[in-house]
Amino acid sequence: MRSLRTRITVTMLLIVCGALMLVTFLSAVYIQRTESRESEEILMNMCEAGVRSLDYYFDSVEDTVIKVTDYAENHLEGLGKDDLEAHMEIVCDYFDMMASKTNGVLTYYYRIDPSVSTDVKGFWYVNVEGEEFKEHEVTDITLYDVEDTSKLVWFTVPKHEGKAIWLPPYITENLDAYVISYDAPVYYKDRFIGVVGIEVDYSTMAQEVDVIRLPNKGYAFLSDENGYLFYHPFIDVTKLEAGTAFEIPYNTAIDDNNVVRYSYEGVDKKAVWLPLSNGMRFNVSIPIAQTQATAKRLVLNIIICSVEVLILASIFMMIYTKRLTRPLEQLTKAAEKVEKGEYDFTLTYDKDDELGRLTRAFQNLSDNVKEHISDLSSQVYVDSLTHVKNKGALTNTLEQIQKEIDIDPDSVEFAIGAFDCDNLKLINDRYGHDKGDIFLKTACFAISDVFKHSPVFRMGGDEFNVILQKEDLSNMQVLLEQFDDKVKTINEKADKPWEQVWISKGFAVYDKTRDKTTIDVMKRADDLMYENKRMRKAARK
Repeated sequence: MRSLRTRITVTMLLIVCGALMLVTFLSAVYIQRTESRESEEILMNMCEAGVRSLDYYFDSVEDTVIKVTDYAENHLEGLGKDDLEAHMEIVCDYFDMMASKTNGVLTYYYRIDPSVSTDVKGFWYVNVEGEEFKEHEVTDITLYDVEDTSKLVWFTVPKHEGKAIWLPPYITENLDAYVISYDAPVYYKDRFIGVVGIEVDYSTMAQEVDVIRLPNKGYAFLSDENGYLFYHPFIDVTKLEAGTAFEIPYNTAIDDNNVVRYSYEGVDKKAVWLPLSNGMRFNVSIPIAQTQATAKRLVLNIIICSVEVLILASIFMMIYTKRLTRPLEQLTKAAEKVEKGEYDFTLTYDKDDELGRLTRAFQNLSDNVKEHISDLSSQVYVDSLTHVKNKGALTNTLEQIQKEIDIDPDSVEFAIGAFDCDNLKLINDRYGHDKGDIFLKTACFAISDVFKHSPVFRMGGDEFNVILQKEDLSNMQVLLEQFDDKVKTINEKADKPWEQVWISKGFAVYDKTRDKTTIDVMKRADDLMYENKRMRKAARK
């Protein structure tokens, strides 16, 4: 007959064994669920940041075209047929001013329908070299059937639709460039007059997408609603026929939260997507194995630790029976917190025994999960090249300031500085993109060194922003003088063009009487920066 001690030992061993198995199982389930949920939230945050960035850019193009269209239609009032040539000159001047403020514009045009005039055809300006717009010979529309929307799409489609519209990427034949365009019809007294449009360089759109940096072999790309690619970092879609390549199959089932699970080139992947204002979809994808790697390591470590505790507990159970209950309860509560995504807990049992090792291992594992998730979240808002904050971080900061403005505009004081590095494309073309990176880092250093007490953001490409508050806001003029001195010192010591700093800047102070939103302040800062750029450009001529 077994003794009571033996029965208690066996019973407790069975209990301990069952408890450890339960804790291990629950921890594995909770960690996997938490890892999956957190990875989806991080991907969605990155996707939202990319959508905000791209929509901000596309909206700026739309705004320019709509303003020019309204200006042209208003100017047509009272004009006779003989005044059409003068009308084109006035609209051209206005269009040139608006296009110069819009990033990435390759061409802009205003074309007249042949039924309106065969003499006045309109204008087409291009900026292939990235320096200034030059007039280009216009396409002879009379050679085409303007009712055939498969030809001359930038003219026939908006005419047929009767509204402003984004066109899918296409190759503009005269320039042999891959572009995406936004076009709007011009009407006068319900009569179709012509088309106003802007063509955006494909590379500019690609740069906006590539700003989003993902860890663990993740990447972002653009597609239509059926999954056909418009831009992919690893596929040159410009060499593919339209509608022939896709990554996410258009018939793949999609979760309610815009999460897609699919297989591509033999790799199981997870992606999230959101629609863009121009009809495209912005997708952020990552291999599922990468999202589960940490969870698998944690589960394996928990299993190993559980087995070690069970073996050692069978030897020392009679001594530590009473001491097992409380630590196991702590571990169970900790596992329940992990299930809820809560990692802020402390396990007090620190004895140098089996359960103590398990406790410390579980604490370390949970801390590692928390640190891993925190690292992933922080990488979303840091620019990989300059290591300052990125556009997503700027958006979050502006949203927080906007909340303060909505609550009490009298208590909010801040200024926004906009910087644009001159001649980045020239340096990239002449000396290579590695020198262009040095040029950007040097510019970022100059900005960060002077405005060291204020957050600095890289918007992408060659644009930076800074938000001044408190003491820096009061000393803004002094800091601007220090910045000019800093730039001068750097340029005097620089031996190479890419080691110099050529920066245009503009600063706008929040004024509650004229600024309803932080975007208003940002636009004023951008306008002042572009004005400074034009003055600097004029001074160099």
